[in-house]
Amino acid sequence: MDFQGFYTGKVFDAYTFFGAHPDTDGTHFAVWAPSAREVKIITSGLSDGNWAEWPMHKTAFGCWEGDAPGCGRGTCYQYRITGADGSVVDHCDPYGAAMTLRPDGRSIVWGMPSHHWNDEGWMSSRTKNFDAPLNIYEAQAGSWRCHEDGTPYTYTELAGVLPAYLKENGYTHLELMPLSEYPFDGSWGYQTTGFFAPTSRYGTPDELCTFVDACHEAGIGVIFDFVPVHFAVDSYGLKHFDGTALYEYPAAAVGQSEWGSCNFMHSRGEIRCFLQSAADYWLRVFHADGLRMDAVSRLIYWQGDPARGVNGSTLEFLRGMNRGLQERHPTAMLIAEDSTDYNKVTAPVEYGGLGFDYKWDLGWMNDTLDYFKKSPAQRRDNLGKLTFSMMYFWREHYILPFSHDENVHGKATILQKMYGDYDGKFPQGRLLYLYMAVHPGKKLDFMGNEFGQLREYDESRGQDWELLRYPIHDAFAHFRREMNRLYLNYDAFWRGEFDPNGFLWLDCDHPEKNACAILRRGEKSTVFAAFNFGDEPLADYCLTLPESGRCTLLLDTDWQCWGGNTPRPGCETAEETKGEITLTLAPYSGRLYLFEKISD
Repeated sequence: MDFQGFYTGKVFDAYTFFGAHPDTDGTHFAVWAPSAREVKIITSGLSDGNWAEWPMHKTAFGCWEGDAPGCGRGTCYQYRITGADGSVVDHCDPYGAAMTLRPDGRSIVWGMPSHHWNDEGWMSSRTKNFDAPLNIYEAQAGSWRCHEDGTPYTYTELAGVLPAYLKENGYTHLELMPLSEYPFDGSWGYQTTGFFAPTSRYGTPDELCTFVDACHEAGIGVIFDFVPVHFAVDSYGLKHFDGTALYEYPAAAVGQSEWGSCNFMHSRGEIRCFLQSAADYWLRVFHADGLRMDAVSRLIYWQGDPARGVNGSTLEFLRGMNRGLQERHPTAMLIAEDSTDYNKVTAPVEYGGLGFDYKWDLGWMNDTLDYFKKSPAQRRDNLGKLTFSMMYFWREHYILPFSHDENVHGKATILQKMYGDYDGKFPQGRLLYLYMAVHPGKKLDFMGNEFGQLREYDESRGQDWELLRYPIHDAFAHFRREMNRLYLNYDAFWRGEFDPNGFLWLDCDHPEKNACAILRRGEKSTVFAAFNFGDEPLADYCLTLPESGRCTLLLDTDWQCWGGNTPRPGCETAEETKGEITLTLAPYSGRLYLFEKISD
């Protein structure tokens, strides 16, 4: 490791020096604790109470190093640190590659995973999917499925079922909520103690490699949630690490987040190296295909509040990290979860941007869901909630997210948000997901939404798979699968979607009809969709098309096979038009057409 680079914030491989590094004779340990008076290594077995103590000596630049002969993989350890304030606290290793299961706070000697990868073809051919379909399934590893006794599936068990499920249902990528070790289940991983350690809830680092490899073998990319803003306050973690505010701001006004966790002090070069090395670690060691970075608004503005102003040091950190990650992993995606209107989030750093590839369109999400919560009478005055997104869409590369945040804390699940009673929510849910598919932007949906789960997300239990025994939920799941298949098969949905020439409003000027229509162009296909957001049939809905052509019906959300009332035609239905088409749409329904120009 370049020590000068470490102190100036330039290093991306700090994990090659810091942490526990086993070899044939034992393990070498290194930790950064510049203000500590004394540091010792405390080791023990995973299950026995026997422990040993090993001295560490202070080297240059505030680093402490020590060796533990005979200590190998699987040994538990902590650093017993006598801090600058005289306190003696046992801390886990900030760079530890594995940790014990909560509530234990020890690190585990592991080293690099020994997994033999079989994804060379995948890694060499993957792209950022700018001109390819990107349909992301967001999941929490421990609550996608559980055993009958309530225990979660392991990484190995997930490898046997989850990639196949995603492939069958038309997803291209899996986004996992944070897997870096965390103590409190209810934080869902967003309050971390082990930034380099995959949580032991589901297995070992090597078993996580097995899972990612299985996803790649099935043609599924894997995106990891990454938390570069704050960390857990547990005493064995990073807080007050060497008896001083080492990783966090010393002032509570900016040192504590709204979640009660500690904010990283990104102005320190050593902290920058810690975080960007952790990001590199997940991409390099676990072959991640992308990182979704949490709470980016808190990196742009002080405490995420524009009124407090831009935080220049955090933006400098963000640009430096993203530039370095783009250089080292040019085909991996960097995704910002950002609720601000800060400009150029997805522009390259060299062009004045923050260096992300994609940004969540949280404005689209909020406006769209708010519209679907409204009654048909209210919708007549609020069509602008659906059209406004296209006023700003071309500024960034957007992902349209229906994430875990929209399925918790009394907000209700996506389907439950739909206006009306139980039976009325399903046709509107089908309409919503057709609208989402035809709207430009990559797609993300949270687990359970694909079959219409009505219970909010709870990390302590699996999804309500028994709902698939009910015909209305099973039909909804089949609709979602077919919609995803069409999204993958027709390039009009995703090729050139960030080019304004690929999008056309066929109608957005008749809010009194509770209707609109959108046309999308790709290189090989053109599709359009018409929507009736009202609770009455919409007759004689006339749309002007760009030219004469053939309109082939691909999908009607009101077909009986999806739980609607309209019989599905027994064969393909197409009609030739001279630039106009007149439709009749059932209540709360939409139709998707393939449009083909007729040769002269």
